Amino acid sequence: MIKKEISEIKRQFTPSGCSITRICGCYVDGEKNKKAELKEAFLSLPEEDMFKYFEILRKALSGTLGKNLVNLDFPLDTEKEGGTQEFLLRLRDSRLTDDELLEAFYDRIIEAYEYVGNYLILLIHDAYDIPGKTSDGLDMDDASDEVYSYILCCICPVELSKPGLSYDETENTFRNRTRDWVVGMPELGFLFPAFNDRSTDIHSTLYYSKNANDLHDAFIEQLLGCPLPLAADFQKETFQAIIEETLGDFCDYDTVKTIHENLNEMLEEYKDAPEPLTLDKYQVKSLLENSGVEEEQLQDFDRNFDEAAGERASIFAGNIVNSRAFEVKTPDVIIKVNPERTDLVENRIIDGRQCLIIAVDGGVEVNGIMVKNTMPEEP
Repeated sequence: MIKKEISEIKRQFTPSGCSITRICGCYVDGEKNKKAELKEAFLSLPEEDMFKYFEILRKALSGTLGKNLVNLDFPLDTEKEGGTQEFLLRLRDSRLTDDELLEAFYDRIIEAYEYVGNYLILLIHDAYDIPGKTSDGLDMDDASDEVYSYILCCICPVELSKPGLSYDETENTFRNRTRDWVVGMPELGFLFPAFNDRSTDIHSTLYYSKNANDLHDAFIEQLLGCPLPLAADFQKETFQAIIEETLGDFCDYDTVKTIHENLNEMLEEYKDAPEPLTLDKYQVKSLLENSGVEEEQLQDFDRNFDEAAGERASIFAGNIVNSRAFEVKTPDVIIKVNPERTDLVENRIIDGRQCLIIAVDGGVEVNGIMVKNTMPEEP
């Protein structure tokens, strides 16, 4: 799914656009016991409750593609009878009215989700009548030819509210506030089937994790049965390892700076694209070639990439480069430079020592104080 398709589904979580047919939930305590369940026709809920649920549902479709939001494809064997995709498809087709399927779904999540504390499994079914589009992108509400039937699951922590004082209006005084259990924003979630090309794609799902650096691999593997994606921080570490291993002794300052600059140029060219920029093995190799890495230095690149990331892995460019800063780090000093002015920093050998030379045209501040240049000019 791309940004526009995700936004289109999120727009349904409003009173005017809502087509949610049913909402179900299971409250689980820290001992993995089911404490309470809910089953409701969504449109019969009080308006105040609907708005709270809308907020949770929208959050499970929020974040950055490739980081918090990850498109996952189901392997073929999961679509056979008894497979994870086949189970989810039956759950979707039941429109959440089959109690036995619901209990089995809750049991699968409780088994797969490792969490210390109480949480709520929230599940909705929606039947979205997809409006047609004119050639210039306008909606044609009376020209729909497909209903997108899907389920959205959110797993939300349930925690005690903080202690404190509250105002008692009836007695006109302040008292110790009664603490109660509060449902938080989701930690994990997934949309099934995916809404690819504005149409139902039962072979894919959109997965959400609040923590982009911890996607809960075991949960994905057990509940969804999809190949595990690389977490955002692991993608960055993997890319760095590939560069260091491939260049070896030739991994110098100027080469790394050129790679960073070329990556930023690629991201700038791609910023208006509907999908985030991803780099496979051949695109990373091309990036190195375009950054001046010689052919003989790339002899072991394929092996290094396969060992670090996997032969068919793709890396999101936004996860491996900071487009807002160019950072140079030593054990005692960290320098952050505007990525458009990397020319201000030079790498030189002075008296046998590696040094960074920084041009400071325009003045220098030290702890917020503007300082003057008292150094004599070189003859």
